[in-house]
Amino acid sequence: MNQCGTDSNSSTRCSTQGVDIQCYLILKSETQKILIAVICILMGFLCILENTLVLSMIFTSSRLRKKPSYLFISSLATADLLASLIFSYSFVDFHVFHGAGTPAVFLFKLGGVTLSFTASLGSLLLTAFDRYICIHKPSTYKVMVTRNRALLALTVMWISTTIISYLPLLGVNCCHLEVTCSELFPLIGNRYLSSWIVLVVTLLFAIIFSYSHILWKAHRHTNYMKKHNIQAEKGQTRVRLDIILAKTLALVLMVLIVCWSPVLILMIYSLIYPLDAGIKAVFAFCSTLCLVNSMINPIVYALRSRELRRRFIRVLQKLKCLKKPSGSQQEADGTEKNMAFEATCDDTVCDTEVSMQQGFAESLS
Repeated sequence: MNQCGTDSNSSTRCSTQGVDIQCYLILKSETQKILIAVICILMGFLCILENTLVLSMIFTSSRLRKKPSYLFISSLATADLLASLIFSYSFVDFHVFHGAGTPAVFLFKLGGVTLSFTASLGSLLLTAFDRYICIHKPSTYKVMVTRNRALLALTVMWISTTIISYLPLLGVNCCHLEVTCSELFPLIGNRYLSSWIVLVVTLLFAIIFSYSHILWKAHRHTNYMKKHNIQAEKGQTRVRLDIILAKTLALVLMVLIVCWSPVLILMIYSLIYPLDAGIKAVFAFCSTLCLVNSMINPIVYALRSRELRRRFIRVLQKLKCLKKPSGSQQEADGTEKNMAFEATCDDTVCDTEVSMQQGFAESLS
């Protein structure tokens, strides 16, 4: 394994002229390179399009950008947008074009990838806590989760993840410390990699716990409604909302587990056992699942939001109206109705969850 630069005394690996990446270039055939390039470019483009759309819809609405829940979604979209840009470029540049540059340049790009994915998980955690509080403390939600507190939490999260992500660039790497280098990432020590794995696993478990607890409460609420044979229209509506919420949360958990488990398992495996070229190739393709997660997040967290869907439809309607000749009375009437509809939209805090607050209070008291 020392041939591949895992020995901390390797001088060529830390050369100022460039990073020794020969042992990390595991895509040998042109077919593999073309496939990985197509996957990254295609998913990166879709991810950029989706997250740009989400951010534009939120920040062009004075009402939405003031809500804490949409600040968390904005943070998630920003992190996923960065992930799509930095990961797609860096991954293709490294594995297809064999570009690494000097150690400082390489660690700067790797830090950007680490930052974007870690911030994405941090935003997911804050979103999970936001919905957890909204479900369990609906009467005090607006008091507990204010815009200033949301901004403070996001600021702390982004500063923390930035510092953690760029520690290798600041000196916590194989060039400056007497540590064993990772077989998956050049210049990254196994100690730093294991610490980052612990951080990511902790974030994932916190997210899964929060959503699992909400899912359990929703299941209890549904059983409560059925047990007491509540036939009123409101009762039936709440049962349907419980089912919708349960499906959404089940999708959230499934996406997290499917996208992150393979990468984390292989990272942990690399800390214990030596890796052959086949496992490294599998890891390269599994890494793209993290980009898949960033591509699915806007659909799961943003576009499933009733308010964002309404805003998206209104934007499409405005674009459609711009293409039509002006001056039609029918179009003017339609515009007035649209404005009236926008003005009377309900000021919900976290969509379906807030609609169930009374039912939850009754069933859980």
